[in-house]
Amino acid sequence: MSYLYLIGAIIFEVFGTILLPVSKNFTKPLISIILIVSYMISFYLLTFALKEIPIAIAYSTWAGVGIFLITLLGYLFYNQSLQWQSLVGLLLIAAGVSIVNTFKNQEIL
Repeated sequence: MSYLYLIGAIIFEVFGTILLPVSKNFTKPLISIILIVSYMISFYLLTFALKEIPIAIAYSTWAGVGIFLITLLGYLFYNQSLQWQSLVGLLLIAAGVSIVNTFKNQEIL
């Protein structure tokens, strides 16, 4: 169930971030309110995810998947360009999130 909360937190964070350019520096009241509420819901859901998922795992997953999705959506909706180096970086982020979640139960120290 915690990963469902984490997925929800990621979705709301990405939604809020994608609305940032549309808010025109918070001069569009309705968009700005939706953006702020999206961030609030994201953090609220993240707190539930942290009940079972260690903070390092949850935050790295939240941030990594968020960056990946925001970059992809920025390309699709805002026609932002992506260089090959950016694509390699995104693949490394995806690999890093996968590795962190695969080995989350193994202790080093």
